[in-house]
Amino acid sequence: MDFKNENEFENNQPNSSEMKNNTNSEENSLEKMKDESHSENSVNAVDETFSVDSANNVKQSFDDRNESNSLEERFVLPDREQTRSNSQTETKKHKARGFVSTIAAGVIGSVLTLAVLPHTDYLNNFNQNNQSQEVNGTTDSNAVKPVTAQPTAVSTNSVADTVEKLSKAIVGIVNYQQQQQQTTTDFWGNSNSESNSSQNVETGSGSGVIFQKSNNIAYIVTNNHVVEGASKLEISLYDGQKTTAEVVGTDALTDLAVLKIDAKYVTTTANFGDSSKLRPGDTVYAIGNPLGIDLSRTVTQGIVSATNRTISVSTSAGNWDTDVIQTDAAINPGNSGGALINTQGQVIGINSLKISETGVEGLGFAIPSNDFIPIVNQLIKNGKINRPYLGVGLADLDQVPQIYYQSLPQNVTKGVLVMNIDNNSAAAKAGFEPKDVIVSMNGTQIANSSELRKYLYTKVQNGDTIKFGVYRDGKLITLTAKITAKTEG
Repeated sequence: MDFKNENEFENNQPNSSEMKNNTNSEENSLEKMKDESHSENSVNAVDETFSVDSANNVKQSFDDRNESNSLEERFVLPDREQTRSNSQTETKKHKARGFVSTIAAGVIGSVLTLAVLPHTDYLNNFNQNNQSQEVNGTTDSNAVKPVTAQPTAVSTNSVADTVEKLSKAIVGIVNYQQQQQQTTTDFWGNSNSESNSSQNVETGSGSGVIFQKSNNIAYIVTNNHVVEGASKLEISLYDGQKTTAEVVGTDALTDLAVLKIDAKYVTTTANFGDSSKLRPGDTVYAIGNPLGIDLSRTVTQGIVSATNRTISVSTSAGNWDTDVIQTDAAINPGNSGGALINTQGQVIGINSLKISETGVEGLGFAIPSNDFIPIVNQLIKNGKINRPYLGVGLADLDQVPQIYYQSLPQNVTKGVLVMNIDNNSAAAKAGFEPKDVIVSMNGTQIANSSELRKYLYTKVQNGDTIKFGVYRDGKLITLTAKITAKTEG
């Protein structure tokens, strides 16, 4: 960078005569303003005072004397003006030299700083200090608190709470049946009289749900196949107590049964929900005693895989098409009669069966609550289900050797073969005979015994008249029967 020398700066300065003339002009102007200030009003005086102050400020840069004497100095005699002008010029020269030296020193210092600073650690340290200050400031205002384990809140909507409460209403059921010991003889051919005695032997186990307490009696719903043929039923409660149960009523066709125990053992009862509200994908829980009492009140989780499924089951009362809820919640032997509940803790199904074939997983079935509730109420009231009664023994046509229906037309491949007839039944009164083949009821085609029972038990009331399409000796005839309830005896 090039700098001008001192003479170059001085040559640019105004000469002494010019400064003198300027000074004389300023003094003349001040004298004129002084004279006019006495004739002007106060407002104009303020305006003129502003101009005078400006002139004084200019003059004070060249004079070291205080403000109180400056006014008198402006009106000096002519013989003193030349000396003052020379003095002011000299002062300007010295000040100009000082000003230029200061500027030059500043510029040189800046150049040296910019040239040397990148080769030092100052910038890095400066940035680190700034970042440290920013981080510290952030930490102070948004400090991260240490993470600690919080106590688990007890919620009334918790699934665990719901299961814990409902599990107290789930019981284990052990089926004992009497078995006659075989008669044995000793070496001499004498029979052992003790061998003629019978004893109760455990033949199976299942689960049940306590759903009602009334007049010191607690009622339990379970599957019929859990209690069928029992001489003794032992109930195991949630707290380890055991008692015996009595059978209130059973229905083999729907595989349902109701038991009763003393209410003193019961602290909790289950509520039934509306199974018609279920949709595939809803979460459900199965509670029961898989594989026996040792695994009592086991809980498994799954979803509703399907609703309104119909599966054919074989019962002691005959084949029956059962409407069921399909779920993938684990249901194992011993779970039969247990509860299938929704997330609100309501029983929406009674676990009944599963398909346990090789390669098959997650196919469990439960009887819907809307189907078993009417059966349960009838069993409590009557001890049995009063269904319409036709009074015939049946067999599916496709399961009977053709020798029994040789005269049947070749195009007839489905129907129900009458095997025997109750003498006091509606079928006997209507004229049914063995080897008759039923193919329709009131115009509805009947393919098997399950369809016949389904139609009879769901679409017919006691006292109704039904027209049956029947093949006899190769000819189609119509038989009319008035349906009644089954009579005892």
